[in-house]
Amino acid sequence: MAKARLVWLYAALLATPACKSNAPDPVSATPVTETNVLTGSTLIGEYSTATLAGRVQGVPLAGALVKYPIRVYRLTYHTHTPDGQETTASGAVLVPVATTALPLLSYQHGTLAPSSEGQAPSYYASGSDVWSVVSVLASTGYVVSAPDYLGYGASKALPHPYEHAASLASTSADMLRAAREFCQQQSVLVNQKNFLLGYSEGGYATMALHKLLEEKYAATLPVTASAPGAGAYHKTAFARYILQATQPLSFLSSYVWVLRTYDRIYALNRPFSFYYQEPYATQLQADPFSEVPSQQSQLFATPFRQAVLNDSDVALKAALVDNDIYDWKPTAPLALFHGTADDYVPFFNSQDAYDAMQKRGATQVELHPIQGGNHFSSATAYTLGAYAFISKY
Repeated sequence: MAKARLVWLYAALLATPACKSNAPDPVSATPVTETNVLTGSTLIGEYSTATLAGRVQGVPLAGALVKYPIRVYRLTYHTHTPDGQETTASGAVLVPVATTALPLLSYQHGTLAPSSEGQAPSYYASGSDVWSVVSVLASTGYVVSAPDYLGYGASKALPHPYEHAASLASTSADMLRAAREFCQQQSVLVNQKNFLLGYSEGGYATMALHKLLEEKYAATLPVTASAPGAGAYHKTAFARYILQATQPLSFLSSYVWVLRTYDRIYALNRPFSFYYQEPYATQLQADPFSEVPSQQSQLFATPFRQAVLNDSDVALKAALVDNDIYDWKPTAPLALFHGTADDYVPFFNSQDAYDAMQKRGATQVELHPIQGGNHFSSATAYTLGAYAFISKY
């Protein structure tokens, strides 16, 4: 996943801005009461245009796009865990040294394994995507808000709620709120525009964030445009796809993480033997990140298979449905990008989202299939398109 993040972000620096469903619309949530969330800020450093350009020497012409020096800060802020407990999270905010009011861009990062926790945005680690290409993107004229998510940075003692829509969205929204509070505190000029970008888990988080902002923060954090890439938006269909697959699947270790997250957050409390055959049930209980086979038929146990394919487990189905974020009606412009040959997060996730949104009457939703692209090769085309898309607004 790190490869995918870097590829699409490098590509961004080369981009030039260039009927109704019968189902009811979801009931709009009550807007939240605004309270301050920012708890602290630390200057990490100020970086010249020459320094920023030097970080992307391997990317042709990227250095020439650098416009402003930037200051980078680590922010801490209040947010909530999936069970509603207040906690402190962190993220990075990248601020161009400019005299004009700039838009904010919320950047949702892709999958980070626990072993890569030091690559989370707030560490601003040398060689990380935020340190290199995201910094150059910021220098072109965006104040970048980059949440770590729960489980990284200040909240690293917590388990990361992998692919859990509600907490990815709320943590990212609270970081965006903290970034705007910080800008006000530091007299950084910003306008009211809020752009959202992310690929893979970041794409899923971006979709969830867009939905949350329109439901709860329409007045204070209006979405200007978003461009989620290659997210697993249709969780119920994805589960069926996996259990019906006869071909090898390269992402099953990631799906184990998804199942573990949902089992914990929704208090399903199923034993490992419910999900997995031996020896993998015992192996995964000892080490949740241990290797698993690529053939789903060798990994998953009969109780789990029957529960998904027969809809026989009400609690499990409810957990999957709760993380379906494909079927709603966005108001702000939204562009879906996805490789048609993606064998990591199948293309139907974006197609289903586009179809459902169209049926609900969304008028500013676009689908951009990346013909023949897989999850990793599509990353470059995603960013070229996504960057051009948001630049129109």
